[in-house]
Amino acid sequence: MPELPLLSLLTFLPAAGAALLLLLPRERLSLLGGLAVTVTAVDFTLSVLLYARFDPAEAGMQFVEEAAWIPRLGVQYLLGVDGISLPLILLTTLLGLLVAAASLPWIRERAKEYYICLLLLQTGMLGVFVALDLFLFYVFWEAMLIPMYFLIGVWGGPRRIYATIKFFLYTMAGSVLMLVAIFALYFIGRAALPAPTFALPALLGVVVPPEKQTWLFLAFALAFAIKVPMVPFHTWLPDAHVEAPTGGSVILAGVLLKMGTYGFLRFALPLFPDATRTLLPLVAWLAIAGILYGALVALAQADVKSLVAYSSVSHLGFVMLGIFALNVQGVSGALLQMVNHGLSTGALFLLVGMLYERRHTRMLADFGGLFRVIPAYGGVLLVIALSSIGLPGLNGFVGEFLILAGTFKFWPLYAVLGAAGVVLGAWYMLWMVQQVLFGPVRHEANRNLRDLTVAEAGILAPILLLVVWIGVYPAPFLSVSEASVKALLARVEHGPSAVGPAAGGVDGQAYGRPARAAGAEASLALPRRPQARAAGGQP
Repeated sequence: MPELPLLSLLTFLPAAGAALLLLLPRERLSLLGGLAVTVTAVDFTLSVLLYARFDPAEAGMQFVEEAAWIPRLGVQYLLGVDGISLPLILLTTLLGLLVAAASLPWIRERAKEYYICLLLLQTGMLGVFVALDLFLFYVFWEAMLIPMYFLIGVWGGPRRIYATIKFFLYTMAGSVLMLVAIFALYFIGRAALPAPTFALPALLGVVVPPEKQTWLFLAFALAFAIKVPMVPFHTWLPDAHVEAPTGGSVILAGVLLKMGTYGFLRFALPLFPDATRTLLPLVAWLAIAGILYGALVALAQADVKSLVAYSSVSHLGFVMLGIFALNVQGVSGALLQMVNHGLSTGALFLLVGMLYERRHTRMLADFGGLFRVIPAYGGVLLVIALSSIGLPGLNGFVGEFLILAGTFKFWPLYAVLGAAGVVLGAWYMLWMVQQVLFGPVRHEANRNLRDLTVAEAGILAPILLLVVWIGVYPAPFLSVSEASVKALLARVEHGPSAVGPAAGGVDGQAYGRPARAAGAEASLALPRRPQARAAGGQP
């Protein structure tokens, strides 16, 4: 039987759902929302099937789909997934489902257009994580801006037009330079390869002169740094978060920011290893600046949503620090922290949205004493806040510990400064919890608030489960990416020599089989699924 095109189904099912929504009457709100929830639920099921069939012992690309698209230019429809992209695919489909479900009681105006934008955005995000052709990647990268632009601009707050234009211009500015770098890499590869191509597996075998690597790395890095966002390219984020509807904020924090860090791992580091090592101190210092700056500014916020937005700047600084530690502990911790941040910050934005629907305010001064009024809500907020600050036993601790351990191994000063960010993070998050949940009930309107409904509890339950699961037993989440992380680090250390015969993309091995055994770091000693070892065919 022919192999099921799982990645194509996973990526384009939401777009098909959006096309179906076009045919439905806009007055049928329950039908529109129900279809969006059904489509995202099926998409999440496909991602779980992808995880179940994934071989964690294999470092290269799996489930590869390849077809000619624009053969004259060497553009291919080339999809694949490895241990770096798989966790982010699972995160995207899970948050997509939860946002669609959470939006049912909130979106009453232009619901049809809202769910269409939500589904098209999911297709764009998934396309970014599975595309292995640089031209195809760029198409998905730009396409996802359009639905997010409308989500903020149509369903956002009072300053939504300013926020959405700022978001669009910042992202476009970086993307244009990345497009120039993609074509520069294409022409360099055209001179070295038998045929012109934008395929990442083939371009990884091209030796780019070090002086060109620096400029190309900077062009890619600017686009990714804006998306992360790294200081000083972060100023679009607080406005976008504050003005976006709750669903938009969850997707923006949970998934879109990870596309910047994913871009570094998938493209900037393996394509330009010499430039990566040369510019490592610059990126590390920018990451530390983001950690400390984001935490300090969060302390000064009076709006809960703005506080959570600035916390993302700080948390993503940790992810960047882990990536540029360039060892298994740091990069594995960074990958896990991407997932952790998506869960914890996504849940925080959901909780802020639920509270806003009850009180129509997000100002800290308008709350206080809510634990005694809505205890179930208060308990969930407390757990999520503790996970965000890295309490042992919850998900945030594992990622931050690995990042700091990997950083301390080679850069003790960076690790010490990063640890200061952990302390500041505990400060602003516990301060927020104290202002919202504890003390006297400061306003009469807070005394009659409704506690979490069954539907709201059901939306938050999967996140709470994962927060505890990752904190107590992170091995399944780390082992899925270990082989791919080692292959990436071997590539950064040894350059194109780490790429084996499979680099041409015939069987989709993005970094080559030899890199699997070439990981210079000690294994994390994580258990593998027994059947996966047998399927890998290698010791």
